[in-house]
Amino acid sequence: MGTLKTEPARARLDLLAPPVAEAIAQWPADAPVDVNDVLVAPIDAELADTAAFCAAYEVGLDVSANCVVVAGKREGVVRYAACIVLATTRADVNGVARRTLDVRKASFAPMDDAVELTGMEYGGITPIGLPAQWPILVDARVIATPHVIIGSGVRHSKIALPGPALGALPGAQVVEGLARPA
Repeated sequence: MGTLKTEPARARLDLLAPPVAEAIAQWPADAPVDVNDVLVAPIDAELADTAAFCAAYEVGLDVSANCVVVAGKREGVVRYAACIVLATTRADVNGVARRTLDVRKASFAPMDDAVELTGMEYGGITPIGLPAQWPILVDARVIATPHVIIGSGVRHSKIALPGPALGALPGAQVVEGLARPA
């Protein structure tokens, strides 16, 4: 985890966006990953973007995961999903994600929509605490990673947790080939 100073997220809800803090506070006791394995670390908000963050905090791109919000329409209804991919890869938005969402065309959701719908800061959106009806598409490489660093819903902190935990989130689907090498 590089030089991050982590502590249990449930002890530092102040470092999380409100929907993330709520999800951590309501973490099921029978979840496959114990809530104490979900850690948070404060960071410089100016260094929240993946490349800058990894360089500043000595975190490998291979353990840093990005959450991107994608959208597509079907019969006039916009469908949203979150795609979780390692920073060494890029989400196949208009291929695998589009087919999984069952839409004609998928693209990154507009920033204003993503921020408003998630209640999180752009550049810090995380799969924890997303709207319950959204599928969370997790590239298989992410869950094969023992520990990953993801956003916390805000730009001034990051969450560290076991990669398999992301595949166990409510609404999560592990998708082979969701990402391609960057």
